[in-house]
Amino acid sequence: MAAPGVRSRSLAGLLPAQTSLEYALLDAVTQEEKSSLVYQYLQKVDGWEQDLSVPEFPEGLEWLNTEGPISVYKDLGGKVVILDFFTYCCINCIHLLPDLHALEHTYSDKDGLLIVGVHSAKFPNEKVLDNIKSAVLRYDITHPVVNDADACLWQELEVSCWPTVVILGPRGNMLFSLIGEGHKEKLFLYTSIALKYYKDRGQIRANKIGIKLYKDSLPPSPLLFPGKVTVDHLSKRLVIADTGHHRILVVSKNGQIQYSIGGPNPGRKDGIFSESTFNSPQGVAIMNNIIYVADTENHLIRKIDLETETVSTVAGIGIQGTDKEGGAKGEQQPISSPWDVILGSSGSEVQRDDILWIAMAGTHQIWALLLDCGRLPKKNDLKKGTCLRFAGSGNEENRNNAYPHKAGFAQPSGLSLASEDPWSCLFVADSESSTVRTVSLKDGAVKHLVGGERDPMNLFAFGDVDGVGISAKLQHPLGVTWDKKRNLLYVADSYNHKIKVVDPKTKQCTTLAGTGDASNVSSSFTESTFNEPGGLCIGENGELLYVADTNNHQIKVMDLETKTISVLPVLGSGNAVVDGPFLVEKVEKQTVPKLPKSAPAVQLPPVAASPGQTLQFQLRLDLPSGTKLTEGAPSCWFLTAEGNEWLLQGQVPSGEIESIANQPTISLQIPGNCLSPEAVLSVSVFLYYCSADSSACMMKGVLFSQPLQISDAQQGCTAPVELKYAF
Repeated sequence: MAAPGVRSRSLAGLLPAQTSLEYALLDAVTQEEKSSLVYQYLQKVDGWEQDLSVPEFPEGLEWLNTEGPISVYKDLGGKVVILDFFTYCCINCIHLLPDLHALEHTYSDKDGLLIVGVHSAKFPNEKVLDNIKSAVLRYDITHPVVNDADACLWQELEVSCWPTVVILGPRGNMLFSLIGEGHKEKLFLYTSIALKYYKDRGQIRANKIGIKLYKDSLPPSPLLFPGKVTVDHLSKRLVIADTGHHRILVVSKNGQIQYSIGGPNPGRKDGIFSESTFNSPQGVAIMNNIIYVADTENHLIRKIDLETETVSTVAGIGIQGTDKEGGAKGEQQPISSPWDVILGSSGSEVQRDDILWIAMAGTHQIWALLLDCGRLPKKNDLKKGTCLRFAGSGNEENRNNAYPHKAGFAQPSGLSLASEDPWSCLFVADSESSTVRTVSLKDGAVKHLVGGERDPMNLFAFGDVDGVGISAKLQHPLGVTWDKKRNLLYVADSYNHKIKVVDPKTKQCTTLAGTGDASNVSSSFTESTFNEPGGLCIGENGELLYVADTNNHQIKVMDLETKTISVLPVLGSGNAVVDGPFLVEKVEKQTVPKLPKSAPAVQLPPVAASPGQTLQFQLRLDLPSGTKLTEGAPSCWFLTAEGNEWLLQGQVPSGEIESIANQPTISLQIPGNCLSPEAVLSVSVFLYYCSADSSACMMKGVLFSQPLQISDAQQGCTAPVELKYAF
């Protein structure tokens, strides 16, 4: 409800006056002229007989980053307020956030400015508060955000576009509106002059608003919103875009970190690993110790060389580009929000991996970066380093066409490649049209595979329906990966919290895993759950599917043979920092996966030990008769010491179990500086084993609890403790 004595009106009431202002600004040359015109405009608008008042926030809405609900007229009186109407999936809304961040760094609530994000969902999944919480963390939003799930304020003001910014005066009176992205200069101009105008009139209050950041309530995590994952098929190691930590991780197949590059804060710097920085990286592709990275919010393609341990830029200039054609050398070519990358070949018959295909979400196109001299379909020879558009007009559409430049995409966010006949195509997860599309590598033709509908302008044809072709429905898919072994395509159906599988021959799309609930359960395919999975890749000779389960901050491992899902533990090592230099122990505690509820607990008798002494624990595990360890599955052990994490400082906290015949011995050196005379060491063991003919496989676990009694008395030589259990 509006304040007494004024009446609520829509944004249309601002249109005549603001249009006149913007025409006048076109003719203004100096900054002084522009400032004067805006000041005069405010004198006019402020002198209207009745304010164009914004409605009060409805009661009962959910708020983030505040100590409680905010009232326009009780709490925001005396402030210049910016209302950012956004939805978290929208690339244009994402592009606006750096402008808002910059504005917040320039003016604070003490200066009289406050920004409020009004989340007005497009997809049903975006109405859920937990999902908005994840987006607030992912994009580092530090101003108040209200979940207007029913779009009440949106409808009252007759907002029509994401994003829309509305600037309010200190009485809740509407002053300006800006529609879409790319208005940073006007945003700063209008805001700065509004603050000056109302300060001159003594109407600005310097009171603080009760801000309580959601991110401050969370514990550290080894991964934060991992967006994409890929596998190096030669070394079996994984490359993870740890998007929320602004870094790239290279990990072994059991999750041990080999390289951590960038992070924990965003930045844009090339050089040696210890100095290099990224900004919300997404897609990753690896070939021969070279990793290519879609450095999304830097609008760059980066190259990581694992041999020289350096990072360089191969495409983009570091600011958002608007060019929809391209053709310049990579380092001189502006690009916009690259979201995924995949290696492929040019027209030559030999598989050379000489092209990097790019899902350019910001301009709704598919681009190519030539890693060597070559050619694209229907193109002349191109020089090495050329970066150009391959498919997509740049219009945000769901338009298929035999001519690649006439086709339209809507925020393409995932790529996979099937170079072999009869497919010979790129698969594209086109998120905002909720479709999966194909782009021919022979002639560039863009075709529909599943999801969406026939009207190319309808970007609201989403749902969760298994079916064939257009009868199948997806909701904002972000990732795809091709299974060459089975001729199947796996899809991260992100907002449905599922992994789906598509047969491109029949266009049949079915749910493979996930119940549709946004939660975190690792079990069988039918019982497991995800939370906005953003990327996936096929590994282990087609036996495993790795999933970046983004909002669960995990990499999930799907065993395509046994139809079970587990969590990949991500563990720090001596030369890899997890979550900043001082949080390794905390993170390692967080990364131990949960044992199955059925796992037995073995209580061991207490062991006496002294500071500096090394204890040894010998695993003695027996498998059922007629079974063997599952090849390629990460059978492993972990050490934890809940409440006494100091005990594990400097220790090796985990390891693999590669053979039942030769089981590992685990060593623990009691620290010289003990913080407690008593502690309990826990050894969690995970075993993946199957019958000799591999017809049935399972994962079992056991927990050993070893009480320790620590004193200065020398204990002499202690025999290894046997950790015995028969499954």
